This record gives sequence, structure tokens and C-alpha cells, in this order.
Amino acid sequence: MFFFSASNPGITMGGMFGESKYDVLKLIPDQYKPKTVLVKHPSTKEKIRELLQSHQLNFPLVFKPDLGERGYMVNRIFSEQDIDEYLKRIQADFLIQELVDLPVECGIFYTRFPDEENGSVTSVVLKEMLTVTGNGKCTLLELITDKPRAKLQKERLCEIHAGRIDVVIPEGEVVELNLIGNHCLGTKFLNGNHLINEKLSQTFDHLSKQIDGFYFGRFDLRCATNTDLYAGRIKILELNGCGAEPAHIYQPGFSLWKAWHTLFTHWKNIFIISLQNHKRGVPFVSFREGSMIYRKFKKAIQY
Repeated sequence: MFFFSASNPGITMGGMFGESKYDVLKLIPDQYKPKTVLVKHPSTKEKIRELLQSHQLNFPLVFKPDLGERGYMVNRIFSEQDIDEYLKRIQADFLIQELVDLPVECGIFYTRFPDEENGSVTSVVLKEMLTVTGNGKCTLLELITDKPRAKLQKERLCEIHAGRIDVVIPEGEVVELNLIGNHCLGTKFLNGNHLINEKLSQTFDHLSKQIDGFYFGRFDLRCATNTDLYAGRIKILELNGCGAEPAHIYQPGFSLWKAWHTLFTHWKNIFIISLQNHKRGVPFVSFREGSMIYRKFKKAIQY
């Protein structure tokens, strides 16, 4: 559930599963988001070429399902050959998104109760991309094999880096193995809650109030520096609702008890916001509607 007010009745369950990422992004002011185009399935390379030309989009790009989760089928696209490969695999509508290659990637969780004027940032997760560093002796494959977090992704990483997998990496060269900042794809999630202060909450209060009826969710974004983050000079890649976790709890070594406490508070906030929105006229989702959304979602993410 995305917790939009009755003025936005069309999106009341999206954030849990089955939401259209494109429909959600459309609600965000243009200054905060990369250029994004929806592609209806099935499509062809010729149609993709036309879309890229008409929207002035150039490689590299990001392709991702309009319905999806956990980084499923999120790929960087560097060439028309990559487009061919993606079209062979994708079985649903998908997005073409301008690549945002800013150095700071993080998730900002925002909460505001409908009966209150202002909200606050309740979680910050910083993302450390999966990398290896060359020593002038080992091949990329050997570096991947020697790093436990990378070894778990070995088969997929060998496909991604097939062109240089047997090349010796020069000493000191850092190779970013996975270009998508997702936890299940090897990205390390770090607790960034030390960045939370009144200024950060004010910035995301101002942003969130520009999204009609929005109260609760995680902004997955990139920016150049922490200074830009506080100033709201950001690019939002996705906005996820109550299916998104306060992902700072995945910091290695984070206390299990603290993680449970965080999640219980998180779920309590969902409950309170849901009740307050319902009193304002937002209907609860029926079992039948929920089942239909779930079936559509599962069909879209079949491997």
C-alpha cells in the first residue's frame, strides 16, 4: 500500500507489490527524477530505437520491469545488442530510464501521519557497490573467486564481464562488478542513520508534499554529495511504498534485536497511517482485488 489520499484512489496498494513504477514516478516532480519511458510488452528493437530517438535518450541506459522487485531484470544497456538480449528475456512492460551515474546512492525512508502536518526521515541506507581491486597478478575471475560476497554471484558476474574475465587487473584498479545497487545482487547496505537531522526531514517533507497524498515510502536515489542530499539536489530512481524495508538494518553486524524493534515500529506506522487514511475515505483493498494484483505481479516476475 502506498498510502495515498482519496485524491489519488488509483494507487492504494502499489507499494506492497504489483505497482506500476512508471505510474508512481509520474507523480514526482520532473526536477527530481531521470527521464523515463514506458515500453509496452511485446516490443521490438525498431520500436525501442524510435522511442530513444523521440525522447533523446542515449546509451548507456537502464532497463527495468514496470512491475518487479529485488533488482529482478534491472540491467544497464550499453548497445543495441544488449537491447536484443533484453527483449528475448522480458515478459512484461518495462521502463527505459536515463542512467544516473552520480556517486552517492542511498535509500531515504519518509513517514508522515495523515493527521499531522509534518513528517520525518526514519531511515537512511547507504549503498556500497560490489567491487574488487586489482593487484597486478590475479585475473578478474580470480579476484571474484577470492572475495566471498562476489563468489556468491560468480556465474552471473562471469556473464556480465565475459570480455575481460581472464584479464589480469592492474594493481590498484577498482572494478565495479555489479552496476545495480541491490542487496541480493551483492551491494552492501550500510546504516546511514547518522545523516538524519531536522534539515534532512525538512527537505523530504517539502518533496513529499509535492506528491499528492503521499505519506510513507522509501526514495531510492542518487546524488553527487551529502550536501546535495540535504539540499534536495537528487535524482529519484524509484519510490517504494510499504513493501520497502528501512534497509539500514542490513548493515553487517547490525543487532537482530534492534532490527526487530525497527521493523515492529515500521509496521505499526503502516497500521496507523492505514487507519487514518481509511477514516478519510480511502477504502481498504478487498481480498479479491489483492489476489488479482498478486497474480499479476507473480506473472510479471516469472524467471
